[in-house]
Amino acid sequence: MSVTQEAFGKSRDGRDLFLYTIENGKGMKAKVTNLGAILVQLWVPDKEGKAQDIVLGYDSADRYYSNPSFFGATVGPSANRIGGASYEIDGVNYDIDVNDGPNNLHSHYELGYHKRVWDAEIFDDSVRFCISDPATLGFPGNKEISVTYSVTDKNELKLHYHGTSDEKTIINLTNHTYFNLDGHDSGNILDHRIKLECANYTPTVKGSIPTGEIAPVAGTPMDLTSPKRVGDDIDTDFEQLNMAGGYDHNFCIDGYDGSLRQCATVWAAKSGRVMKVYTDLPGVQFYAGNFITPEDGKNGYHYEKRGGLCLETQYYPDTIHHDNFPSCLFGGSEGEARVYDTVTVYAFE
Repeated sequence: MSVTQEAFGKSRDGRDLFLYTIENGKGMKAKVTNLGAILVQLWVPDKEGKAQDIVLGYDSADRYYSNPSFFGATVGPSANRIGGASYEIDGVNYDIDVNDGPNNLHSHYELGYHKRVWDAEIFDDSVRFCISDPATLGFPGNKEISVTYSVTDKNELKLHYHGTSDEKTIINLTNHTYFNLDGHDSGNILDHRIKLECANYTPTVKGSIPTGEIAPVAGTPMDLTSPKRVGDDIDTDFEQLNMAGGYDHNFCIDGYDGSLRQCATVWAAKSGRVMKVYTDLPGVQFYAGNFITPEDGKNGYHYEKRGGLCLETQYYPDTIHHDNFPSCLFGGSEGEARVYDTVTVYAFE
């Protein structure tokens, strides 16, 4: 294992940005930056042992200050959507940024965690990014947040999130990496096959806000419990797919009990790469890149619609408004505070 550091430009307020390479000596390496705790590159061997970069992104830090699709980003303090851009905790109402129709998406486009400069600490096989986040953006509590990226000798990328707060607040982080297992510059992901260990999902109304129902996938195009090409049903005339432009839904992980368990498998048609996703969280947002803004990415490659897919482990979207969803509230007064601590693993074969 090794971790190296190189310059990655300057932040908008003049601070040094760095790119950290975590490498295991078996052909796998991850490159992460202290801007947004973003995963910039992920090199993984294919069936012939040839390593390619399999995540969408940019060559320069400055491009990540735009990043309309949230390539590689650590999203927080609240990932996904909150209906009406407001919520209540213990009788106190909090208003947050209205940035997705009448709703809130990913906390704040300009001031969220994905555009913060994080402190970095280097270890033998990992990099830990940390930020202190006061009660801003409509999220109460003085928060201490960290995310640690590790690469293992089993060709796994491990993300360990930790968060505390001196007031009860929403903490619901995720990683918004877009994967294309044939290489970030290989076209769309419609021929990838996917299987989710999820017999249920959370249907939404227009605007992708959950209704509160936990619905079975059986008998619908949302059924991904057996391996299926991403492209097989994505454009089916089905209300949930029509509203979201394809797959962009939270799936409920079978048997959720807070322990680490497999939630997804993805197979690449050309390269033979297989990715298995494990998490101790209750949900995974499968997003098929339906609204990727056509733009130039790494090495000048032009990314298009459905050029990558996301598997965002998370608490359910809008869970703050649904008592039947697992709670995303953490922190509180000393002695009764609930600590946010969670792990997600992307394992490659």
